[in-house]
Amino acid sequence: MTFEPTAAPDSRPIRVRIAPSPTGDPHVGTAYIGLLNYIFARQRNGKFVLRIEDTDRTRFVATSEQMIFDALKWVGLTWDEGPDVGGPYGPYRQSERTEIYRHHAEILLANGTAYSSFETAEELEAMRQQQIAAKTPPRYNGAHRHLTPAQVEGFLAENRPYTIRLKVPENTSTTFRDELRGDITFDHNNVDDQVLLKSDGYPTYHLANVVDDHLMQITDVIRAEEWISSTPKHVLLYNAFGWDLPRFWHMPLLRNVDKSKISKRKNPVSLVFYQQSGYLPQAMLNFLGLLGGGMAQPTEAEIVSRGLNTKEGDIFSLPEMLEKFDFKRISLGGPVFDLVKLKWLNGEYLRKLSPEEFFSALRSTILSDDHIRAIAPLVQARMETLGQFGDMTSFFFSDNISPAESVWLPKKRTFEETVAFAAEQLVALEAATWDASSIESALKALGEAKQWSVKENFMLLRAILTGSVTSPPLTESLVVFGKSRSLDRLRRFLETQKKLANQRK
Repeated sequence: MTFEPTAAPDSRPIRVRIAPSPTGDPHVGTAYIGLLNYIFARQRNGKFVLRIEDTDRTRFVATSEQMIFDALKWVGLTWDEGPDVGGPYGPYRQSERTEIYRHHAEILLANGTAYSSFETAEELEAMRQQQIAAKTPPRYNGAHRHLTPAQVEGFLAENRPYTIRLKVPENTSTTFRDELRGDITFDHNNVDDQVLLKSDGYPTYHLANVVDDHLMQITDVIRAEEWISSTPKHVLLYNAFGWDLPRFWHMPLLRNVDKSKISKRKNPVSLVFYQQSGYLPQAMLNFLGLLGGGMAQPTEAEIVSRGLNTKEGDIFSLPEMLEKFDFKRISLGGPVFDLVKLKWLNGEYLRKLSPEEFFSALRSTILSDDHIRAIAPLVQARMETLGQFGDMTSFFFSDNISPAESVWLPKKRTFEETVAFAAEQLVALEAATWDASSIESALKALGEAKQWSVKENFMLLRAILTGSVTSPPLTESLVVFGKSRSLDRLRRFLETQKKLANQRK
């Protein structure tokens, strides 16, 4: 069923936003949702805002914000307001808006729609364990929802840390309109008294999101469908403040070919990976524009008149997206992030480049001066002729490395325990800071914990990365190869061995 979009709230100028968190490499899903917001705004002469949601300090990565800017610009997106360009509703980093959130949390305390909760972490964990034992869904039980003013004052006098929670109305429900799905109702018995302000003074996503969207005058919240279950809390917050609701559009989640939710376990999800692996930005943007079904496919008459084959009808530019993309066409079935399709598209774009453009594309990515300059010192001391450079460094430029079992399997280890250890290496490297010293420390700590020698440990990873047991220094090679590509190569190795193990059964 297709639902007609409602009018913009109060007929205000259209304003949309994306709000990525700087917790690691920029995700392809950020570019996907960013493109949809960009198209929506440009088609309606509106504003497209970039906001950085950096209040999760435990997962914050200092370099991630600039990576987000660079990756989105690489793929072809620009924004009207944001931390790097300014705007009338800044600051655009949530970490610079904490006083705003505290002020608004106090408003909710004063009007009775929120309350202070003084449980310790140990008390909350005991509560959770009791609920698990009773086989009930773990959730806050509202124990401090009805504290008397005297009890609150007593806890405050003890300097006891506290959170501020949303007081969800009991035995009622919230209904909101999703512009792609129609009305959606949530029973409040399934909506937790969500923490709004943490004990460290930082807001949770829910409070910061609603306050920022209101103060930045966002008219349309276009985000992934995983946020549908959070929307009742947001609606309750809008109501608690007495604010008008924006329109909500929840886009279908990107899926793997097997229809599972896209994840780094099955597909590279980092925009940096695709940039470093030699994908063209125009191909990536085209691919993202295909997802969801908003682009009209050419008719048979158009295909014939333009001399296209059917697949070529999938090729279009950003201006063509702005002209033809229609949100009414979006399918609620999860769009498939199909790497085969992306590679085909990229190949089509590569073949359309002039020789000079093709050369420039090579020189700006895998054959850039910076990349070769980083590789050269790793092999210089091992070379006798310059002609050996290609032999010693081919793995830096190869898209696929498939070492034979005889190369990567240590003599005294079984297939099963070696593959299991490689999976542990992946976990350790995912958590590691990406410099040679940190990588080496993480690998050695893992080896000691699992009783693998440094030789076995490093040889295995060297074989997976390079296809050989001899190569330039391992940790330095990992740094040059890059975290996204290194982890992807390790994941592909594990996936290959999983398939081989299944064939043996």
